[in-house]
Amino acid sequence: MSAQPSTLLSPAVDVSGVSFRYGDKPALQDVSFQVRPAVLFGLLGPNGGGKTTLFRLISTLLPLQQGSIRLLGLDVLSQADAIRRQIGVTFQAPSLDRKLSVFENLACHARLYGLSGNTLASRIQELLARLGLSERARDKVESLSGGLARRVEIAKGLLHSPRLLLLDEPSTGLDPGARLDLWRYLASLRDESGVTVICTTHLMEEAERCDDLALLDHGRIVAQGSPAELRRSLGGDCLTIRGTEPETLAAEITARFGVSVRQVGGELRIDAQNDHSLLGHVLDAFGPRIEAVSLARPTLEDVFVERTGHRFWNE
Repeated sequence: MSAQPSTLLSPAVDVSGVSFRYGDKPALQDVSFQVRPAVLFGLLGPNGGGKTTLFRLISTLLPLQQGSIRLLGLDVLSQADAIRRQIGVTFQAPSLDRKLSVFENLACHARLYGLSGNTLASRIQELLARLGLSERARDKVESLSGGLARRVEIAKGLLHSPRLLLLDEPSTGLDPGARLDLWRYLASLRDESGVTVICTTHLMEEAERCDDLALLDHGRIVAQGSPAELRRSLGGDCLTIRGTEPETLAAEITARFGVSVRQVGGELRIDAQNDHSLLGHVLDAFGPRIEAVSLARPTLEDVFVERTGHRFWNE
């Protein structure tokens, strides 16, 4: 985990009151958050939650409709060209030319940023070495595995030494081992180079690797903080019950034990407040009507459910 920066430092990203619509359909509604310098920041949410629209606004691909966004102290409306020189972007969709070699892909992209000659060659060699791609430099992209191709995508975004790296679903198509390698490298960028990394994700295990998170649902931010802070906000263990006639069962559990019961789909959720005896009492009283029960520390999905009233992935 990176060291906590001074509170006197200006935020690397400052999003304030951002709303966006596609015609009559709202995609973002009054979104505000800040990102500290040199952290891994995650935008976590289900598909359709607004992550991609927010990513496109931050990366200057979409024009702002309402609100303001400042990146590295620069305003996206009036200073978009200056911002593009200082950010690196890796999109969810592949953007490599599969018929060119790894080196050729990187060289073409580097020239867009004015790199040439020895500077271009040394920068490419440095990134190939850091990303474990040196031996594949002359290989065509079409011969690479998904994990290796994703590393080349990230190398493209880092060629011009950006201060801010934006990644849209960075582990798309990666196997678990390659995904772990990717997140180790992102952590090294944060720790060794002071790069601020923002990524969108719908994977809870990836979100747990971030220093800070913003949880999005239907275009709104429903929670912000570090993963540990968000889990602690629930205050205790979470008791989850699946049984017959959940509405009736919820009412009876509330009447009997005086606890608040939330129904999420076909499940009942109770904040146990570290009272492990509640599990036994519920089983004693309603055992024949309970199909499954679990007691566990809160997860990020529990936080999402508590803030939205529905599952992360709707059934």
